[in-house]
Amino acid sequence: MSQLSRRECLKLAAVGAAGAILPRGSHAADAPAPAAWQKRGLVLSPELVPASEWLQNFTSPAVPLGGDRWRLWLSRSGKTSPKNIGFAEGPLDLARLSPERGLDDWQLTWAELSEGRPNRAAALAVGNLPRDWRPVQGVLVPLADGRERLYFWAHGPGVVRYLAADGDGRRFTVVDPLRPCLYHPADRAVDGPTTRLARFAKRSAKPVAGEPLATYEQICNDATNVYRLADGSFEMYTVSLVAVPKDSPAFVPYDNIAGLRRVIHRLTSDDGLHWSNRRLVIAPDAVDPPDQQFYFLSVTHTPEGRYGLLGSYRCAAQTIDLEYCYSADGLTWRRPLRKPLIERGSPEALDSFLLHAPHAVVNHDGLRHLFYTGNNFKHNHTAAHGPERRGIFLATAPQLFTDE
Repeated sequence: MSQLSRRECLKLAAVGAAGAILPRGSHAADAPAPAAWQKRGLVLSPELVPASEWLQNFTSPAVPLGGDRWRLWLSRSGKTSPKNIGFAEGPLDLARLSPERGLDDWQLTWAELSEGRPNRAAALAVGNLPRDWRPVQGVLVPLADGRERLYFWAHGPGVVRYLAADGDGRRFTVVDPLRPCLYHPADRAVDGPTTRLARFAKRSAKPVAGEPLATYEQICNDATNVYRLADGSFEMYTVSLVAVPKDSPAFVPYDNIAGLRRVIHRLTSDDGLHWSNRRLVIAPDAVDPPDQQFYFLSVTHTPEGRYGLLGSYRCAAQTIDLEYCYSADGLTWRRPLRKPLIERGSPEALDSFLLHAPHAVVNHDGLRHLFYTGNNFKHNHTAAHGPERRGIFLATAPQLFTDE
């Protein structure tokens, strides 16, 4: 991670969010200027599901199907409804979009989950998933042999872990539920001291028979994206936690994990199942406000480099924005703007408090498409603009790069 000199920090602080100043030794070509994004409106309304459920496309892909039809991969969650992954399909008519009303001719499909083999007759099925384990935040990655791999966070009794399932795009089989790619600190296979965080130090692992304990390199917070690279290897961007003492200006007592700060790590893998080479790639620096944290990193690979959507989490305000960042190699990331790439909505809007990015931006039909989840409530749920709801929105920009 690049370091700024004190003079450069002061200069950046003086120009504020509008400044496009890069660290010493870099130049403009290191961080291409982001496109001018236009918010187009609400695609999927919260009214598509019961009031107890939330829709989100956080970390999930969008796939153009031909003509004006799209498939948006989704998660379902809520206080009373079981979590699940699925997709919505329908026609995308930009002229019909508005900030308040979603499209009413899209169809939802949810995964059929089973402990045995996936149901071949189902439109979407996930098999070899233990009973009462529920998937969210699906990431779909093509494999070299023509199959597809579905990554997701599984939530169940005693488990919060990141699994991989291989299949044909509709039917998937979990590779090994007892040997996941990642673990949340709350998972039963995580021993407290392994996290290296005092908050979890007294926690004792309770693995089942035949289940290994999590290693430090496998432990993260949430919000994970996986990408297959041109050479056949894989890279992952996930959120890790670092301790913040109570006397630090970064300490926010009303955050849901007070005393911990979210930063971005990158891992790599030859097979997409066993991960290593963990590196810290994005963390708050001297230019950032004390309460700055980073909630996720969504990456679009282009011939010119990696175009990033960084989850800029202002912990004091409990808001999340999308910030542009750029990297030539996935390790050194430039943040030339340090301001929201698109504006959150007005207090009446569904995207007034939190924005969550998809798996990647999609080039299609001369435009870059950014489908994102908008939330009308604070991260800690202490305030909302009306009943807590989520919707899936679209922003577009001119197509700058050709997809690889």
